[in-house]
Amino acid sequence: MAAPSTPTEDTTLTEDDVRARTQAVLDSVGVDADEVTFRGALWDAGLAMVQFPVGKGGLAASPKLQGAVEETIRAAGRFFHPLATNTIGIGMGLPTVLTYGSEEHHEKYLRRIFTGEDWWCQMFSEPSHGSDVAGLSSRAVRDGDEWVVNGQKVWTSVAHISRYGMLLVRTDPDQPKHKGLSYFILDMHAPGVEIRPLYQITGEAEFNEVFFTDVRIPHSDLLGDVGDGWRVATTTLMNERVALGGSTAPRGSGNIGTLVDLWNKRGPELPVAERAIMRDRVSQLWIEAEVGRLTTLRARSNATVGNPGPEGSVGKLASAELNQRIWIACMDLLGADGMMHEPGYPLTREEGLGRGAQSLSKSFLRSQANTIEGGTSDIMRNILGERVLGLPGEPRVDKDVPWKDIPT
Repeated sequence: MAAPSTPTEDTTLTEDDVRARTQAVLDSVGVDADEVTFRGALWDAGLAMVQFPVGKGGLAASPKLQGAVEETIRAAGRFFHPLATNTIGIGMGLPTVLTYGSEEHHEKYLRRIFTGEDWWCQMFSEPSHGSDVAGLSSRAVRDGDEWVVNGQKVWTSVAHISRYGMLLVRTDPDQPKHKGLSYFILDMHAPGVEIRPLYQITGEAEFNEVFFTDVRIPHSDLLGDVGDGWRVATTTLMNERVALGGSTAPRGSGNIGTLVDLWNKRGPELPVAERAIMRDRVSQLWIEAEVGRLTTLRARSNATVGNPGPEGSVGKLASAELNQRIWIACMDLLGADGMMHEPGYPLTREEGLGRGAQSLSKSFLRSQANTIEGGTSDIMRNILGERVLGLPGEPRVDKDVPWKDIPT
């Protein structure tokens, strides 16, 4: 399979054009339309991701213009963020399928991913291979026009509500670990797929184990070529880091907005010296959050369809550690109250990512995963050191060794 081509950008569209198109959608479906209807109208108008091709959710326009879409929607009184629903599907599945999928894949999957009609999950990590994804052992064996999959995945967010999954498996154990992988779209309702919840420190089960027992996948649901899985997976991972790497929401909103609101409520109650220290701490966190937001906006203005490159690791690393510091500050402002869940805290199976406001205690607990999910902070530093700063890579003694000969 040839490398995906980069769409030609339409330089004739202006910000006024995009705002007018967005207003037309608002006038057509209404500000209060349900999420699926509203997102479907944005997709059909080319306003889902303006840098995407015409007819596939975009206008082949400069990604800088996407901000005009979101600003117009918010000005009309509707909250909107592209990743507010189906985060994994939109942030990772959508660009991967668009880049490597066939026209049939585009027709079947893309629009329904963006509308949230079909939730997606990502199945890379395994019990014995987390950060070393390329060493995974789940196998797929060709059987005519199908592949038969056996194995196990772990830490699969929202697998329990997903219709489809992005599956990376080993198809050739005689090749070195990076070269023997293939990437499939998996129907999560297929016979042989078993999903078991993993209960977290939050008391909920957003993550899952997924087991495969003689699961059959059509060859037509292969993305890229056989053995090309690492390249396709890299596209998914780089887009994941961009999706997790920061917010393009308005200034002062999101996590930092929660901290500032809590400061305004609790700050005046603190002793004078403690109040002065906490004021400086909140101010510094607000500055860091704003720098991160502006950096994300700048990075998005250079976005392309497909693999965004290692720069997304910068935002992911910074935002993960900043989120933890913000929620720690919230707990410190709560004082002794921070040791308890708020009244009415639900200990139920979570329906998905990014749905509704979370309690302070849950947000604090959940943030502990930020420096692990989507690549640990240590892995992010390795990527930045090697691929951005050009530092020598760590020794990889198994690079050219067939996977089957690597001790486990």
